[in-house]
Amino acid sequence: MPSSRRPTYAPPKRNSRPGAGNGNSAEPRKGTATETPAAGGDVITASRSIPDQASPQPAKEQKPSGATVLAFPEPKGRRRRKKVLLAVGTVIALVAGLLAAAVYSPVLALQTVSVTGTRLVTPAQVQAALEPLRGKPLPQISDDDVRGLLGPLIQVKSVSVEARPPSTLAVAVHERVPVALVKQGEQYQLVDVDGVQLATTDDPASASLPVIDGGAGAIGQDLFRATAAVLGALPADVLAKLSNASAQSMDAVELKLVDGQTIVWGNASEKELKAKVLAALLKAPADPKNPVRVYDVSVPRHPVTR
Repeated sequence: MPSSRRPTYAPPKRNSRPGAGNGNSAEPRKGTATETPAAGGDVITASRSIPDQASPQPAKEQKPSGATVLAFPEPKGRRRRKKVLLAVGTVIALVAGLLAAAVYSPVLALQTVSVTGTRLVTPAQVQAALEPLRGKPLPQISDDDVRGLLGPLIQVKSVSVEARPPSTLAVAVHERVPVALVKQGEQYQLVDVDGVQLATTDDPASASLPVIDGGAGAIGQDLFRATAAVLGALPADVLAKLSNASAQSMDAVELKLVDGQTIVWGNASEKELKAKVLAALLKAPADPKNPVRVYDVSVPRHPVTR
């Protein structure tokens, strides 16, 4: 085992200044060099620290050289799902692009309006009302847009709309059906079952409709609606034979035919059944010896003629 002693060189002590023999001389520290002034020169003391035991250095982590990492293949099911999701996403993106192009494409802008089913109004009136839609792409035109623009035309009850690419809009008009003429002064107004005034004429014979004398204001709104509801239930061939209609009360609606025959209708209940019974009675062969003057269908399951 090596010695831990440190070699030291120290010359004999000299009293170079007063007080040197009082025991206050400074001792040199380990591992340092100290100069002590003396009468005849300097005293040099040298020391070197020797470690008692070598401190072990921490071992450096050795990284493996030339290491090989094994890559396992991705499962087939996962790869297949990725491909499917990618394909679906691509299709959705293409469809969205096509829809956006169709909705906003100027190629599908409205240029022509085709109108059918008009009698009380003209196709030109309908086309003029729909003029604000011209130039708008067909996919952006809804049925509500067309109905809203045709609202001021009271003769139009409903419409059916069909887009015909690239630039045509087909509009089928369903008009209100006039069921009577309301005499107002020297003119006659065509009204439907709801009492909506559809047109005006000076010649009642041109419309082939029964006349309600006095109109809704003279006989009252309730009686007018009851009478109009009866007229609305009649088939067109029977309606064409009527001369006028009247109502003394809600349960006493009467109709007059052009040949003077009277139809006792009663109230507005079971109007569809009454209309069928009346049509059958009018088609029955007439008896010249006993001509029918009154057709009473107020009780449709037991009609009476007299």
